[in-house]
Amino acid sequence: MFVGDSLGRNQWESLICLLHAAAPQSPAQLVSADPLYTYKFLEHEVTVSFYRAPYLVDIDVVQGKRVLMLDDIAENAEAWRDADVLSFNSGHWWTHTGTLQGWDYMGESGRYFEDMDRMVAFQRGLTTWANWVDLNVDPTKTRVFFQSMSPTHYSSKEWPNPVSKNCYGETAPVAGINSTAGQASGQQDQVIQAVLRGMKSPVRLLDITAMSALRKDAHPSVYSGDFSPAQRANPGAGSVDCSHWCLPGLPDTWNQLLYTLLFYK
Repeated sequence: MFVGDSLGRNQWESLICLLHAAAPQSPAQLVSADPLYTYKFLEHEVTVSFYRAPYLVDIDVVQGKRVLMLDDIAENAEAWRDADVLSFNSGHWWTHTGTLQGWDYMGESGRYFEDMDRMVAFQRGLTTWANWVDLNVDPTKTRVFFQSMSPTHYSSKEWPNPVSKNCYGETAPVAGINSTAGQASGQQDQVIQAVLRGMKSPVRLLDITAMSALRKDAHPSVYSGDFSPAQRANPGAGSVDCSHWCLPGLPDTWNQLLYTLLFYK
């Protein structure tokens, strides 16, 4: 089961495609019941699920307002208990503001906050997740992974010799290791690594940041299907997807790394 935001969904979709390629005639079934999406390979009794929880912790509605509960994960986590493999990701949504912000207030220990330092909030929320894993996951039955931050390519200043202002029009990876795209999410990765180091449970870090930072050419750009012809004709910052990844594509490599971690401890 993948748990997290749309980058986790990206990897979930990739794994489904890879499994279908290995068993193309196997009957399958998709069950969608937001926030849980489950793909079943019926003949093999295998299920691959995605649970949408961008912050991992719960969001409660209090007097009509969305409250991001930094110290509560019980509602979301109920769906994760029986998984054989859990792969988590979180980080991007914690820095969103304005219309992209998924909450109205933050809540902790019975108190409500209009805002706080976002990395402090991320650390507190991720610690709540870590405590849940330590208390509820049996490492002899369930393998747990956490994906590092997936970089974006919205600023061509992050790589040499750009052909446009963002990932639009880029057709080749960054040569060598000269991209700084992964640095924008460095604070989140520092929080993730610090929380994982403090855990009792053996959680493996799926470190995809540096390798993904090189792939400025691997995003849907204007071809994701979400943009109008007019937007595609004028690929400005608001009409280009330089966050998610094409399939087939980079998330397939993430899953190859996950496979390696699963079978080679």
